[in-house]
Amino acid sequence: MKKIDIVIPCYNESKCVELIYSALKALFTKELSAYDWSVLYIDDGSQDDTLERIVKLSNMENSNVRYISFARNFGKESAIYAGLENADGDYVALMDADLQHPPHLLIDMIHAIEEEGYDCATARRVKREKESRIRNFFSNAFYHTINWATGMKLASGMTDYRLMKKQVAEAIVSMREHERFIKGIYSWIGFNSKWIEYENVERAEGDSKWNYRGLWNYAKTGIIAFATTPLKAVIYFGFLVILVAFIYAIKLFAMSVSGARPWQDTTTIILLLLFLGGVIILLLGVIGEYLARIYMEVKNRPIYIAKDKKLD
Repeated sequence: MKKIDIVIPCYNESKCVELIYSALKALFTKELSAYDWSVLYIDDGSQDDTLERIVKLSNMENSNVRYISFARNFGKESAIYAGLENADGDYVALMDADLQHPPHLLIDMIHAIEEEGYDCATARRVKREKESRIRNFFSNAFYHTINWATGMKLASGMTDYRLMKKQVAEAIVSMREHERFIKGIYSWIGFNSKWIEYENVERAEGDSKWNYRGLWNYAKTGIIAFATTPLKAVIYFGFLVILVAFIYAIKLFAMSVSGARPWQDTTTIILLLLFLGGVIILLLGVIGEYLARIYMEVKNRPIYIAKDKKLD
C-alpha cells in the first residue's frame, strides 16, 4: 500500500486545522481507501492556539498526525521546506489549511501520476471572480514579468497545492537557499507536471494572511531569486543615459554656437545633476538588493528552527 504524506503549513489557523483534517479523513476513508496517509502540520510560529489543536489531533487514538512547531514565524517558504524535508511517503502532497485547496483534487492528481505518467500534479486557479480586479491585474502582471525576466514558464493562477513523487520532493529539499521562491523552484527542477484546473474557493474560516505588502515582497523575492535581468538591464540603462546626455550636450553646443541660447545654464546643470543622481541611487538600490541576498546566504543560517515536533 502506497503512502501519501500531506504537508500543511499553518500560521494562526486554529479554526481550520481540524476542518482540513476531517475533510482529508473523509476523502481517504471513502474514495482513497487504497492508500495509507498521514498529515504533517508545520506550525509557523502561530500566536493563537493552532499548535494546541494540532497536538490534540496528534494525541488521538490511532492518530496519523505529525507536526513540527517553529520557534518563531519563519514564513511559509520555510514551512514548506520543513514539511518536504521530513515527509517520508511514496507521494508528498502540499496544501493550505484553509480549504481553499479542495482535497478532492487529490484524486485527479493521483490519476495523473499513476495512470498518465507525470512526476507531479499542480492545482491552478482558473476563476477568481471574488477577488478584486486590482489584485487580479497585479497577479497576472507578476507572472508575465517573471516569465520574461527569468525565462521560466510559470502559469498564471498556479498555486502551492500539488502532489509529487518522493523524488521531486527530495529535489526541492536539495536546494537550500534561504531566499526561497517555491514556484520558481518548481519550474527550475524540471520533471513532468500536469496542471489540474479548478475554480477559486473561499476560505473555510478566518482571514487571508496575505496583504499587498506581503505580495509585493513575495514577488520581489521571486524575481531577484531567479533573474539576473535587472543587473543586466543596469548596463543597458547606463548606456542609454550616456547616449541621452551626449545628444543633449551636442544640442546645447549647437545652440550656443548659433547664439540661440547661452552655454551657461545653471538650470540645465541642476537638472542633469538631479537626473544622474537619481539614476545612480536607483542602480545602487538594484545592486544592493542582490548584495543583501548574497549577505544572507553566506551567513548559512538554518532555514527554520523547530521548538517542538512529533514525527513518529
